Formats: sequence, structure tokens, C-alpha cells
Amino acid sequence: MSPKPTTSAQRPRRKLSLRSIARWISLALALAWTLAALTLVAARWIDPPTTAVHMQRRVQAWLHHKPYNARYTFVPLTQISPNLQHAVIAAEDARFYQHHGFDWHAIDLAAHEDMEGGRTHGGSTLTQQLVKNLFFGTNRSILRKGVETTLVPIAELVLGKRRILELYLNVVEWGPGIYGADAACRFYYKTSARTIGRQPSARLAAILPAPLHRRPDRMNSYSAVILRRMAQMGW
Repeated sequence: MSPKPTTSAQRPRRKLSLRSIARWISLALALAWTLAALTLVAARWIDPPTTAVHMQRRVQAWLHHKPYNARYTFVPLTQISPNLQHAVIAAEDARFYQHHGFDWHAIDLAAHEDMEGGRTHGGSTLTQQLVKNLFFGTNRSILRKGVETTLVPIAELVLGKRRILELYLNVVEWGPGIYGADAACRFYYKTSARTIGRQPSARLAAILPAPLHRRPDRMNSYSAVILRRMAQMGW
């Protein structure tokens, strides 16, 4: 017996179903974006209890049947040495206080280096990295980058530079299961973020591009570059 042909009454029903799915997906994305934006507003006063990167690492450990012992300590910016603040800015975002969330000069430089076959500089600002850490984890995609771009101006407007720096230093990953400047200082140097010196600060800042694979005691050449940048910036 041959199958019944699809009637004209059935076709609109299928179209309507696909349209409904698309509408629900759009609504879910809009709600997720709104929640992220509201979270940024709340982060002006409330310290985040966790981040997307924290949760990603927890899931990865669970999938690989490994223990997950995270060190995450949030301290005020006043409890983080200017040495470490300046070292991180010099290493990760030298124009932090000049741009409004995007460093177009750094982005252009990174694009040219990609075209020439090798990148030596990143184009992401501290604000972009903060948004990525809070909401997206370490995975890369064009969609993630697009949504991140819409949230960065909100972070700049609502949080301000001081709070952005405070949040970044406290939530960023400094090694396996190590989150926050104070946890990093205590783990690597047995001291607090408040008392960390200039040289160890440069070494800590040097591991941020690849915290799971770098160690401060091996960052001789890059930490020297960071120290020179700090001196050039008047720090």
C-alpha cells in the first residue's frame, strides 16, 4: 500500500510548528541575555559566588572522574597589592583605563598578526575577559563572541573600571582549581594578595594567558617584559 500524500491542511501545521520552535529558541536566548545583563548590574554590589569557568572545570573533573578542589577567595581591591593590579593590567590590557571595553588598536594588531601567520598579542580587554569568565567559560565560537560583544558595554557602563578590575582579579583562573588573586598568592607564594611583591606579581600575571599550563617560577622572560611595561607606564 502506497503512503498517503501529505494534504494541504497538514503543511501549514508543520510550518507553524517550526515557526513556534524558532520563536521559543529566540525567547530563550533573549531571556538568557537579559539574565546576564541583570547579573552584571547586580555584580556592582554583589560578589559572584561562581562563574561559568568554575562550573566548566567542575563538569570536566566529573566527566574525567577526577577530584575537584577549588580555591576561590574573593577579597576587596583594597586588599590586593597595587603591584599585582599593575602587573595584570600591563600584561593583559595596557590601555585598560583608556578604552571603553574594546581596545581597537589591540584588535587590529591581533588581526594583522593572524594574517601574517602567528599571533603574539591578544586582542581581548579585561572587560571582555571578565564577561567571558562570568558567562561563557573558555569555549570559543562566533555566537559566544557576538553575545559577549553586546554585554561588554553594559559591564563598562554599570560597573566602572575599578569594579571591573576587582571582579576580574577575583574570578579569573590562576591555575588548576585556583581562582582569585588571593588564592593564587597563597598557593604559589604563601603570602596574601595584599603583601605580594613586584617581581612575584609580574610572574603571576605572566601565567594568565594559559593558567593550566604555566607556572610562575618558569616565567622568567615574560615576567621581565611585564616589569618593563610597568616601568614604562609609570608604575
